[in-house]
Amino acid sequence: MRVDAARADPGDGPLIALIAGEASGDLLGGALLAALRARLPRARFVGIGGARMRAQGMDCWHDIGELSVMGMAEVLRHLPRLLRLRHRLVARLLAARPVLTIGIDAPDFNLGLERQLKQARLHTAHYVSPSVWAWREGRAERIRTSADRVLCLFPMEPAIYARHGVDARFVGHPLADRFADRPDRSGARAALGLPQDAPLLAVLPGSRRGELARLLPPFLAATRILLSERQRLLALIPAAHAGLRAPIEAALRQHDLPAARIRVLDGQADTVLMAADATVLASGTAALEAALARCPMVVGYRIAPLTHLLVKRLGLLRSTRYSLPNILAGRDLVPELMQHECTGPQLAATLAPLLDDAASAQAQRAAFPALHAALRAADGRSAADAAALALIELITLAP
Repeated sequence: MRVDAARADPGDGPLIALIAGEASGDLLGGALLAALRARLPRARFVGIGGARMRAQGMDCWHDIGELSVMGMAEVLRHLPRLLRLRHRLVARLLAARPVLTIGIDAPDFNLGLERQLKQARLHTAHYVSPSVWAWREGRAERIRTSADRVLCLFPMEPAIYARHGVDARFVGHPLADRFADRPDRSGARAALGLPQDAPLLAVLPGSRRGELARLLPPFLAATRILLSERQRLLALIPAAHAGLRAPIEAALRQHDLPAARIRVLDGQADTVLMAADATVLASGTAALEAALARCPMVVGYRIAPLTHLLVKRLGLLRSTRYSLPNILAGRDLVPELMQHECTGPQLAATLAPLLDDAASAQAQRAAFPALHAALRAADGRSAADAAALALIELITLAP
């Protein structure tokens, strides 16, 4: 579907709206804006974003932090405020009438907003497909009523949408652009001031406080076991953002971990994963980062008890695999310990072979390059460039 050229090219440039949720959406949005600006230099951009999107000149009507809510239980608590925000935003977009509105992730918020705009004959796109491969495919059918086009980060997604008559394009995953084909392990260790020959465990307990509260205790319990059994082992915890450093350090003191052998860093997760011999991490994007960094992993995850109960009772989850490396590989490539299995002793026992047995670690590493190649956009383009071109196809800007 193409946007009317007369409306797409007003005298002061076309108006495009972007609605991003969470820090990951700001990261995607910032790169997308740069790629769009390179091709549409007269365009104006408005909506919801963060620091990276503002840096590209976007007029942010609301800050991205207003949408940073995760999980059913958490969303229910914030639902009235989110509905009020969406109502105001829809009214403002209907008045402004952008040539295209792009929802970036945040499907619980954005798909409803996109649906209302599409019903009003405004054009919409959704960047980052919801996990239709994990949940019931009926969700893909509903997305057709929201988005004129869906931009997918994973290569298996467009075929699922095609079964439901949805225009979906694979544009590549931005993480595939960020990591080299052969990560520099030695350089990563030098950058972190680590010895080249010491065994190293990376501990990534998530980026949200809820995740941290549920995952850090079993992750640290596993780390304590592994450190006690291996006198040369070191451990690093890259705090996802500054607000997490204090609670992580408090938890280290509570678990009586040896300060000389475990360190908290501000960010630098990519470098830590490239340097590490193994990692224990939360299910989600971090697992994909570990695969691209060629770091063998054990995935652990716990969600809020109410969220877990609702998912189980309602039978919402379709996938039997939870981590992205396993879903992309189509097999049980990396161990997954979920909910009641995510305990210190079980995590430690599952991590031990990756630290002690080169063959176990290499079995994972050997599969990671194929995953990396599958996540790249076609024709050597970056993911942001491919996404921008797929969106510009929806906008006719005739000279």
